[in-house]
Amino acid sequence: MLLLSIAITYAGISWYSDRIENELLDKLPSRLSQAYRDISTGRAPNQDDLMQFVAQLPAFNDAGNARLYVSIIGFSLLAAVLCGLIGYWLARRISRPLEILTLATEDLRRGDFSVRIPMGKGASEIATLTDTFNALAADLDNMEKRLRFNTMAVAHELRTPLTVLQGTIQGMLDGVFPLEESRLRLLLSQAEGLARLVEDLRMLSLATAQQLVTERSRIDLALQAERLIDSARPLLAAAGMTIESDLDPARTKADPLRLRQAMLALVENCCRYAASGGVMRCETGRLGDHEVFVRILDRGPGLPDDVFRRSPFGMFITGDPSRSRTTGGTGLGLSVVEAIARAHDGRLQLDQREGGGASITIVLPCDSET
Repeated sequence: MLLLSIAITYAGISWYSDRIENELLDKLPSRLSQAYRDISTGRAPNQDDLMQFVAQLPAFNDAGNARLYVSIIGFSLLAAVLCGLIGYWLARRISRPLEILTLATEDLRRGDFSVRIPMGKGASEIATLTDTFNALAADLDNMEKRLRFNTMAVAHELRTPLTVLQGTIQGMLDGVFPLEESRLRLLLSQAEGLARLVEDLRMLSLATAQQLVTERSRIDLALQAERLIDSARPLLAAAGMTIESDLDPARTKADPLRLRQAMLALVENCCRYAASGGVMRCETGRLGDHEVFVRILDRGPGLPDDVFRRSPFGMFITGDPSRSRTTGGTGLGLSVVEAIARAHDGRLQLDQREGGGASITIVLPCDSET
């Protein structure tokens, strides 16, 4: 603004000084004004005219300087007013979006996560700040909606086993039910289901806090999958399933215990939901130049359609709300597997298998030193 005011003042004075000079020359006799112009253009003036002009030069300069001083004050005031108006406009242009952002932040602090700031014209920094705020508000809105859904889902999942436990124990205390081993086993199975649910919720909480994976080592997914298959053979045999495998080297840096937990969860899903297909296939290998994978395939009924409409996978994403209870699961299986994959900077990929069945793939970054 200072440079602009100086430029306005200088341009105005330069223009007006020429005008003052011409007006004062017009008031002089034509011979004297011609003598001045001859001197200005480098020509020799008439000696008599020059002497008369020199005699009137002090009065000429005094009149010109007086008007010049007035013009300096005038153009300085004009520059100050113009720069002030421009500064005010610029300040409002910058501060108005900040005022809107402040009001929106207050709404966000009060819990209104639906608030958004309309994108307008302005400085790139303000536009970036607005876009960041809108993204933050959208993330908080999604988190709040997901929290409400998860709270309702947890309550839904806990209601049935707690009702069974409470009703059976109360019946035993009232003498309605005899104290039999079969009823105690039922109570134990309900308690084990609650314990699994609590453990899965704890794992998802650790994943949210980015504390699910703290130590990594170089491992080969093929070797890990081979060990898992050997240990899971009794489980698969009990479900009436046979095992196929195609294990190519797939080296990565990961937590072997968490990966084993994820792969075991996928195997248990096969036993619960795809036993009718009679076969489970496990594959490992490289996916392009920078990724490796472990894939579990089955010939069961496939995945529910609503699973593919949720990204990232939410809690309790089984297609049938009662499915997890009837089969002994918690409804958190894929959520836990996906959380483990993301904790390793990977992803979980779900597909319907050609010819029927499901294909679930854990994709991880390959070891950079391989």
